[in-house]
Amino acid sequence: MFTAIFGSFEAGIIYAIMALGVYLSFRILDFPDLTVDGSFVTGAAISAVMIAGGANPFLATIVALFAGFAAGCLTGLLHTFGKINNLLSGILMMIALYSINLRIMGRSNIPLLNTDTAFTKISDMFEKSGIDSFLNSILSAIGLGDSLPETWGILIFMVIVTLVIKILTDLFLQTEIGLAIRATGDNKRMIRSLSANTNLLVVLGLGLSNALVAFSGALIAQQGGFADVGMGIGMIVIGLASVIIGEALFGTKTIARATFAVIGGSIIYRIVVTLALRVEFLDPGDMKLITAVIVIIALTAPKIIEGSKEKKRIARRKSERLNIIQTSVRTEGDNHAAIKSDS
Repeated sequence: MFTAIFGSFEAGIIYAIMALGVYLSFRILDFPDLTVDGSFVTGAAISAVMIAGGANPFLATIVALFAGFAAGCLTGLLHTFGKINNLLSGILMMIALYSINLRIMGRSNIPLLNTDTAFTKISDMFEKSGIDSFLNSILSAIGLGDSLPETWGILIFMVIVTLVIKILTDLFLQTEIGLAIRATGDNKRMIRSLSANTNLLVVLGLGLSNALVAFSGALIAQQGGFADVGMGIGMIVIGLASVIIGEALFGTKTIARATFAVIGGSIIYRIVVTLALRVEFLDPGDMKLITAVIVIIALTAPKIIEGSKEKKRIARRKSERLNIIQTSVRTEGDNHAAIKSDS
C-alpha cells in the first residue's frame, strides 16, 4: 500500500504541472481549451525523439515546453484572429496535433527504457549521494522495510520543480500582464475598454497554459519510459478533475491558495485512482470511467452540500420567525389578561 501511494504521489506531482496549465486556461482565461490532449503528447513526443537521438534530456524537456507554447499560441490565433469559437478552435488544434505528433515520432510509440532520461540521471545522483539509503533506513526503522521505494530522487526533484513553477505562476499573475490576463477572463469587454489588446492576452495565456502541459507530458514520458501517440486522450478531464477537487477541498480565496489547491487536487486525484484500482472488480482499463465518476462527484457534491446547507438555513429562519410570532402572541395575551385583571 505504501509503495502504491508513494507512486501515485510521485505521478500526481508531475501531473500537477499539467493541471496548473489547465487552471490557467479554464479558470483564469475562462477558455475551455481542448488543445491539452494534443500538446501533452507533443511534449512527450519531442522529448522522446530528442532523448532517443542522444540529446541532453533536460534540454529536450525545455524544447518540449516551447513546442507546447507554440501549440497554445496557434489555438489562440485561431480563436482571436480566425474568429473561430473557442471550443472549436481547441478541437481543431487537438486534431491537427495528432498528425503532427505522428510526424514528429515517426511511429506510434517510442520506448525510452534503455536510454538516459532526466529521471535516471537524478536517480543515479541520489543513489550515489546516499540520500536514498538514508531515507529507506528511516522507513525500515518504523516498520516499512518491505515496501521501500526504488528512489526518492524523482519525488524530491519534482516537488522542487512544481513548487518553483507554482511560485513563478503566482508572481506572474500578480504582474501587470498577469492582471490583464485575469481581467480578460473575467470581463473581456471591460478590459478592452481600457485599451488592452485582449487578443494578444488570450494568445499569451493559452501559450503559457500549453507550455506547462507539454512540459508535464515530457516528464511523464521520461518517468514512464515511453511516449505514445494516444497517451494524451482524456488529459483535459484529468486536469479539470484536479482543479475541481482541489478547489472543493482547499478553496480559492487567493491566487496562491488556488494554485496550491490545484497541486493538492492532482495528488489526491492520483491517490484516489490508485486506491480505486485496488478494488477487485476494477482493472486498469476502467481508469477513464473512474476519472469520469470522480469528476461527476467533484462537480455535484459541493452543490448538493450547499443545497442542504441552504435548506437548513431556510428552516432555521422559519423557526426563528415562528418563535418570534409565538412570543409576540404570548406577550399580547399576557397584556390582555393583565388589562382584564386590572379592570
